[in-house]
Amino acid sequence: MSHKIVSKKQLSEDVFTADIEAGLIAKKRKPGQFIILCINDEYSERIPLTIAGADPEKGTIKLIWQRVGKTTAELSDLKVGDEIANIVGPLGTPTEIEKFGTVVCVGGGIGNAPLLPIATALKEAGNIIISIIGARNKELVILEDEFKQMSDELIVTTDDGSYGRKALVTVPLEEICKRNPKPNHVFVIGPAIMMKFCCAVTKKYEVPTTVSLNTIMVDGTGMCGGCRVEVGGVAKFVCVDGPEFDGHLVNFDLMMKRLSAYKDLEEKAHQQYKEHQCKIGLDKKSS
Repeated sequence: MSHKIVSKKQLSEDVFTADIEAGLIAKKRKPGQFIILCINDEYSERIPLTIAGADPEKGTIKLIWQRVGKTTAELSDLKVGDEIANIVGPLGTPTEIEKFGTVVCVGGGIGNAPLLPIATALKEAGNIIISIIGARNKELVILEDEFKQMSDELIVTTDDGSYGRKALVTVPLEEICKRNPKPNHVFVIGPAIMMKFCCAVTKKYEVPTTVSLNTIMVDGTGMCGGCRVEVGGVAKFVCVDGPEFDGHLVNFDLMMKRLSAYKDLEEKAHQQYKEHQCKIGLDKKSS
């Protein structure tokens, strides 16, 4: 069963979103879960992507991704009406949604995408939501309007100061942790280095913190072992044991080493895809 792309747009430089037909997944998915997609039956790799939203009535799921490798580049080049061969899900352990009180949701870059459905569910559960979303510059800020609609307080930061506050997300996070009363829980999703330093802040103020380690997933079924991380001194597989964990127990240094393990191969595959696309363009011009 193939899955048609019913809408697609670009959110920022190299970041895209699409609504895709997947009726059963749309009905069953919960915040924090992900899917595995394979664009073409014959030659495509399988990649995990977090479900950023769903419309059960329309039978669609929303995916948001960044063009960083071969398959995300291929996905970015698809158009409305094109079909994806296989989508499997929902996978992963759903976020534990409860009424904590005041919750700070911190997103960095593309991490805003998986954070949004979690923040929305936390708001619906009766929590006060303070959202902090950060990016390198104004052009890379995504989903600001969506966070503004469901947040009681929204703080936008950029590294270069081109929009919002010129600061890393850890700066307003620490300011909020110093408040009296301090927040009851923090959720952080973004680059590993960002999550590491956010957890260092919240640990200092003894604020429970949940992180999502979805960026390290490869196969999505626990069979490849590529997403093995250390949590509280114990080996865990992000795709089957997570993707969410207690941030104060995650060995982020080890995780970052594992994230770089396939970097050269990923860059090579992406370059080959770009060269292939260029040759297709030349063929079209010469015909």
